[in-house]
Amino acid sequence: MTRRMRVGLVVGGVLAAFALYEVTTSFVAYTSDAYVRSDLIAVAPEVTGRIVAVHVTDNQPVKSGDPLIAIDPVPFQLVVAQRAADIEQARAQADADQDETTAAQDRLQAADAALTFAQATQARVAALVRTSDVSRQDLDQANDDARRALEDRAAATAAVAQSKQMHAMHIAALARAEAELALAKWRLSRTHVVSPADGTVTNLTVRVGDTANENVPLIGIVDAHAFRIMANYKQDYIRAFRDGGTAWVWLDSEPWHFHRARIAGVARGISREEGELKLLPYVAPTTDWIRLQRRFPVTLFLVDPPPDLKLYMGADARVVIFP
Repeated sequence: MTRRMRVGLVVGGVLAAFALYEVTTSFVAYTSDAYVRSDLIAVAPEVTGRIVAVHVTDNQPVKSGDPLIAIDPVPFQLVVAQRAADIEQARAQADADQDETTAAQDRLQAADAALTFAQATQARVAALVRTSDVSRQDLDQANDDARRALEDRAAATAAVAQSKQMHAMHIAALARAEAELALAKWRLSRTHVVSPADGTVTNLTVRVGDTANENVPLIGIVDAHAFRIMANYKQDYIRAFRDGGTAWVWLDSEPWHFHRARIAGVARGISREEGELKLLPYVAPTTDWIRLQRRFPVTLFLVDPPPDLKLYMGADARVVIFP
């Protein structure tokens, strides 16, 4: 065999292998860069306090509404009692204001009547003065009585206005006290932390005596109903994928079993910069120091998985799709 023939065979073999690869990848899309994913729910208390009970253990399955931990309720119960007392005080003050307003209105009515009488008397005396039936001194007295009656009515009117303002202010204070009581009761109810969803407790480190801090996650729960397979496929594969298409998944946590899945979607973008978690996912373009094509996450959901199938968040998987 001549050298030219050997070179021709090598070149032909390479071309044949390339052609076979292109033909195969046109019908079979395979990736080993896949994993199981779910949602990790970070359960954080909504109040701060000392933990007096832990109702779950590590890796325990829980249902939505199951108790997780209890925070010492005593400080919150005391606040509720104090807010209830504030309401009683505000209500008593509002009732007293109402009584004062009623009394002030009665005084105003009396002042109106006195003013009407004084003004009528002043007018009658003034008419008699012109006919010399009464003295000028009587007219001066009638004018003075009318003036004092007018001042008394103005003072009574101001007292009614002031009592109404005080009543309105204490009614507002009563409403504020009722709102504070409602908030105190809500905070008391949050001393019992429950599971927000079905799932499994993971990496539990909470112990009785720890301090629970408001809005600081304490317990992680892997959502039981959010499991999916994330398969990173090279960009020259994804053009043939369709939502609802069929895929076959091999789980490394359950080898030698293929599970049917459906394509739920292909990511429309990836981040080209490695860093903290971003709105766009980052898929490393290298593996074992080998530069790869850019890969895009493809979301898959298992179709009718066996009831006893256990999925583990983060476990490796392999996926085959026939475009």
